[in-house]
Amino acid sequence: MKEDAADTLIEAALKEDMPHGDITSESIIPADSESEAIILAKEEGVLAGIDVAERVFHKIDPSIVFEKKLNDGQRFRNGQTLATIQGQSISLLKAERTALNFLQRMSGVATTTQNFVQALKGTKTKILDTRKTTPGLRRLEKYAVKMGGGRNHRFSLSDMVLIKDNHLRIVGSVSQAVKSAKEKIKPGVKVEVEATNLEDVQEAVQSGADMIMLDNMSEGAMKEVVKKVKGKVPLEVSGKVSLRRIKKIASLGVDFISVGSLTHSYKSVDISIEFLR
Repeated sequence: MKEDAADTLIEAALKEDMPHGDITSESIIPADSESEAIILAKEEGVLAGIDVAERVFHKIDPSIVFEKKLNDGQRFRNGQTLATIQGQSISLLKAERTALNFLQRMSGVATTTQNFVQALKGTKTKILDTRKTTPGLRRLEKYAVKMGGGRNHRFSLSDMVLIKDNHLRIVGSVSQAVKSAKEKIKPGVKVEVEATNLEDVQEAVQSGADMIMLDNMSEGAMKEVVKKVKGKVPLEVSGKVSLRRIKKIASLGVDFISVGSLTHSYKSVDISIEFLR
């Protein structure tokens, strides 16, 4: 990840955590004290955010020596050292919590994503994320999805047209919505339509939609859709997709499955910073 992509978030997080300095460390630790620490995994997972963590430490003190032992996207085991850190004790203490907050959450997203990706092993179906991200952290969370082996759907409302149920309630029909969108968007911008039944799917195909999202459909309905339109337009499944049933959904022959829980219901990975001296 490029440094400048995370800088604004890091600076805001440090200001939130330390608006007037670290009064504990500054009042009890000698200014010339030097320490060595390790970033330690307390459970297994997939690493994401190690470069962001390094950036946090260097924002506090550029002289800190940060040595990565693993790179983003690699799996780690319980008890494994992810990085070593050396520098002024106060500086390390100031950066500790903010660095871990980014690292634990991003690794949680990557680990959750890889669990879904592994569940689809042997199929051609790909995992997509959604816009159901933590406000302000979308870029980091979507990066973490990629580190877990998933793919990014649109980053924002400006990236592509996705015609959903609320749009259709206002516009009136799939064909009218697709027609209007294609008349106004720039060349190359894709149009996707959310459909809840076979009729909407067929109308979307006939209207020239570039992709169709099957939203909260039963497995029987999805099977029928695949039978009718497979190969004509990429099919995405969305809505209450669990790890338990994802392989069965993929077996129907859909191209993509989007999973909101990758970024809204992940479990942060247990990672700590342990001072050696």
